[in-house]
Amino acid sequence: MSIERELKKRSQNKCELCSNEENLSPYQVLPAKNSDLQDNILACNTCVTQIEDPEQTEPNHWRCLNDSMWSEHIPVQIIAWRMLSRLRSEGWPQDLLDMMYLDEDNLEWAKATGEGEDPEDKIVHRDSNGVIINAGDSVVLIKDLPVKGSSMVAKRGTAVRRVSLDHENAEYIEGKVDGQQIVIITKYVKKI
Repeated sequence: MSIERELKKRSQNKCELCSNEENLSPYQVLPAKNSDLQDNILACNTCVTQIEDPEQTEPNHWRCLNDSMWSEHIPVQIIAWRMLSRLRSEGWPQDLLDMMYLDEDNLEWAKATGEGEDPEDKIVHRDSNGVIINAGDSVVLIKDLPVKGSSMVAKRGTAVRRVSLDHENAEYIEGKVDGQQIVIITKYVKKI
């Protein structure tokens, strides 16, 4: 059974965030762990647009999180935490965040995109052209890179898909090259 059908069954054909019944599609919660049902939610276009573009976020739309933050499904809880964190300056979202509980692994997943950090504390990863790299993006190497501790050389032009970010250093990202997980310096990559 496809992920979309499973999500529709799980959510009873409603957006798992706001309960809208129109324009629904699967939305992968990044960084995805398994690319399966456990990494996805069923969301409407309105929610997806506002999740992906903070400039379009309408705080009153997200009052729906008062209910959906209690979902038994972890990806729904993750998105609820991220949106409440983004909106916490409104007042009411901070009250909901104070009530919400995520275990350590899920809280780490929720924080993986940098949501909830103060803008001045947020570490921004940029490629060689200054373009922002986010968790889950794909990049291409612009230089042959020897891999420390190995005889392997990551060749220029190699695509690295679904990178993860180092949350303590803006110059480091991680990704798989030839099946091996390596740390890559951002000035040697270009976002695809």
